Amino acid sequence: MTRLVIATRRSRLALWQAEHVKAQLAARGHAVELLAMTTRGDELQGSLVEAGGKGLFIKELETALADGRADLAVHSMKDMPAELPPGFVLAAILAREDPRDAFVSVRYSGFAGLPPGSIVGTSSLRRQAQVLERHPTLEVRPLRGNVDTRLAKLDRGEYAAVVLAHAGLKRLGLAARTRSLLSIEESMPAPGQAALGIECLSGRADVRALVAPLDDSASSTCVRAERAVNRSLGGDCTIPLGAFAELQATRLRLRALVASPDGRRIVRAEATGDSADPEGLGRGVADALRGQGADQILAALSK
Repeated sequence: MTRLVIATRRSRLALWQAEHVKAQLAARGHAVELLAMTTRGDELQGSLVEAGGKGLFIKELETALADGRADLAVHSMKDMPAELPPGFVLAAILAREDPRDAFVSVRYSGFAGLPPGSIVGTSSLRRQAQVLERHPTLEVRPLRGNVDTRLAKLDRGEYAAVVLAHAGLKRLGLAARTRSLLSIEESMPAPGQAALGIECLSGRADVRALVAPLDDSASSTCVRAERAVNRSLGGDCTIPLGAFAELQATRLRLRALVASPDGRRIVRAEATGDSADPEGLGRGVADALRGQGADQILAALSK
């Protein structure tokens, strides 16, 4: 029996994810403990983009890996920066949940029913841009906090509706809160959305071997293609970029977009390629987006 320590954030969803991995490792005969931590991202009250991006959610976990307090860390793949720091590696990507975004509301069943001027909450520039592109008469306001906090704000009437990842609701037993699922065309997911990743030190060959059986090859292939789009555009996981890959036998279909936060300019690209080279496909789609002006859209964000 091997003893392993998993570093995780303290939020209810993060703990569910860590427990999910713990159960799979325990089923293989390993003794597993959780090291629950509060990260800077969890404590942040203001803009995540201005504070440095979603990497704030994982830095403390990586410190725990580096100093030996933990052997592995479990993350939502959509929160992982496109480039990991030197010395760290993604050892496994687990089977993906439903990657679609969810429309959540107390009174309304979908966007079509929202009156003009209705307030929609989201923490994501990607979601904001796609909502405003299709529904320019709505008002989109920032929505921070964990899933329970966001739902509480909705229930208090601060928002007419909110957009959340359906996978997170489902994992917390809150799937019934989803009033309607948004299609990939309506709201393209973030790269890696609904997939869980296991990170460890690149030099820990023992840990990499132990978690390798948890890797889902189909999900890994798709997520690697999506992350390659982001990496090629030099972005992080807070920029208004969506990417979604689907495995079709030995072929991989990849769609992606880059948007201005106000939804007035969105460029889209799509390609199909060999599933054996997901990163190459991702780079090609990124080049297609760049050819339509993606770099200019992203550059405007930093002004």
